[in-house]
Amino acid sequence: MKSELTLHISERTLFAEGDAFGETGTYERIKGRVCYAVDPQEEAFSRITDLDKAPTNEKGLVEYSTDFLILKPQNPKKGNRRLFFDWGNRGNIRCLQFFNDALASNDPKTREHAGNGFLFRRGYTLVFAGWQGDLLAGDGRFLMDLPVASNHGISITGQVRSEFILEESGITTQPLSGWANTRSHPTVSLDTNQASLTRRLYADASREEIPSDQWMFARDEGGSGLDGVSKQTAIVPSDTNIYLPGGFETGWIYELVYTGRNPLVLGLGHPAVRDLISFLKYGDFDDQGHPNPLGKRRIDKAYGWGRSQTGRAIRDFVYHGYNEDFDGRKVFDGLIPHVSGAGLLWMNHRFANAVSPAGQEHEVHHNCADRFPFSYAVTTDHLTGKTDSILKRPASDPLIIHTQSATEYWQRRGSLVHTDTQGHDLEQPERVRVYAWGSSEHFADSGMSEPSRGPCQNLSNVVRTSLFLRSALDNLDLWATDDVAPPSSRYPRRSDGTLVDGNEWRHQFPQIPGVALPNGPAQLPLLDFGPDFEKGLLTLEPPLVLNPNGYPTLVPSVDSDGIDQGCLNAPMVLAPLATYTGWNLRARGQGQGAMHKFTGSTIPFAETPEEQLATADPRPSILERYPNSEAYLDAIRKAARQLVEERYMLEEDVERCLEWARDWDRLRHGIRLP
Repeated sequence: MKSELTLHISERTLFAEGDAFGETGTYERIKGRVCYAVDPQEEAFSRITDLDKAPTNEKGLVEYSTDFLILKPQNPKKGNRRLFFDWGNRGNIRCLQFFNDALASNDPKTREHAGNGFLFRRGYTLVFAGWQGDLLAGDGRFLMDLPVASNHGISITGQVRSEFILEESGITTQPLSGWANTRSHPTVSLDTNQASLTRRLYADASREEIPSDQWMFARDEGGSGLDGVSKQTAIVPSDTNIYLPGGFETGWIYELVYTGRNPLVLGLGHPAVRDLISFLKYGDFDDQGHPNPLGKRRIDKAYGWGRSQTGRAIRDFVYHGYNEDFDGRKVFDGLIPHVSGAGLLWMNHRFANAVSPAGQEHEVHHNCADRFPFSYAVTTDHLTGKTDSILKRPASDPLIIHTQSATEYWQRRGSLVHTDTQGHDLEQPERVRVYAWGSSEHFADSGMSEPSRGPCQNLSNVVRTSLFLRSALDNLDLWATDDVAPPSSRYPRRSDGTLVDGNEWRHQFPQIPGVALPNGPAQLPLLDFGPDFEKGLLTLEPPLVLNPNGYPTLVPSVDSDGIDQGCLNAPMVLAPLATYTGWNLRARGQGQGAMHKFTGSTIPFAETPEEQLATADPRPSILERYPNSEAYLDAIRKAARQLVEERYMLEEDVERCLEWARDWDRLRHGIRLP
């Protein structure tokens, strides 16, 4: 027996109050739960860590389930016969926000949630489903119920390592997972002598041991008081929380190592996606005889997209061979991993934390997610001698359009996607395109009105990039359907000098008064997590650092304005009002000088020649570039038209770019010129 899949539909309603989307017409919402049962003895599941230790039903099958939501054309004949799966991001729907510029929602129902309607006007059947089993309920997240592994009912235990970096003072309690939305691995003992808590100011600084009597496995609970006391607190012992009476100091890196218990079988996340999409694409009836909710009109092509964590999920999914179903059929015809950097997933491992980012300069250190292979192309790891690639199954490998922002070069080792492990250019396979979006930020919120600083030194990056996602999907569909190849990859290269190391970059970047620079991109050492890592067991936590220099990480070169070169740049980067970067430094009291998470910068140009002279800014002022707002608009129009001609951008987005740019794009740039 291979596996069983059953869809339980709980809701069928019209989407967006029945509004029609162009020729596609109206859309229907179908919501429910997918129930799976898999045979742990089946060879196809042998690679899933601890599946053999999961409880089974009377048939000897392991059961698990997940939420799903489908938005499909009400009249299938008006759809485009294409399925679009949104891997989401930590249980959150993201495609409507990033392809449709819509209001973010995990329960899209209204016209507001449709945004500009792009995906609906194209006629896609949109599918969302949970695949990450360690998420907790809340905020409408898509949840997955997974079994707990045990040794015949006896708890499995093992080392767990967590980091905590707070940006708000006065916080005393944190979940052991480090994230409020994430299940914590319970500690086997509340005795802090059996665990270790350290802190350090920077990643490479010496660790300071926090004495065991100065912290607890507990949580701080507050509530209404009595008899003249307006508010009361209590310290409650907890096997899933850490309590620090003096509070976590902002910007410091706190590291906890303890013995946890009861790991989930997180590796079932990939088969859940594979089996659901395969059924929707090829199946007639589920294992309980329920008809395929997409009806008899077949799906011709299936595409998928994920950003950040789920961009890594896509790479991991393909690398481990999940793009082939039980009958040897291709699941996804094309995939768009977005802002993943060079990482895979920390998921199919005992005591994994799938929510966790894969690691940046100042956060989430020594995470096993960033591991060889980094590229879609075959290459040899010069440190280990291993030869490998993400794409290695020609019969089932999908077409890939890999997109990444400037942030991935600085924080997510993005250069390793298209270099070998020594930093030399590495040509990608014919079925791959890599687009580096220069001077842009990891998140790039299309709904942003005004930038903020938060815990950073500079204003956040304001570059809009959703227009590139829309063209990427159209190009992917043409590629998969009509064999019309997308525009050539565009990313910085060593061969033409547009991909440089940190020292070269620092000599290129303009010396802007008051602007501090990063020391270089986040490094990637070679790590040893113990002899059983390939079996999904991390027995060394923290891991041994075998080679601190590890793999070279490189960044795009910049021009005299600090604008990234060799990249696919958006119109507002080609006609800039500021220097836009993929990095932003932490402010004083927040780990000053280290780069902050996935945040980029906007460093405005002086508005007038007089202001430029007064501030000693080496960059020409705005009025020296564009004598008035109409000239700026013309520059944006010219840049947009060129991108349309080259097929990197859609015609419909030209007017959007012009609308954003009118009146100096004043909200995002704070310009005071008339």
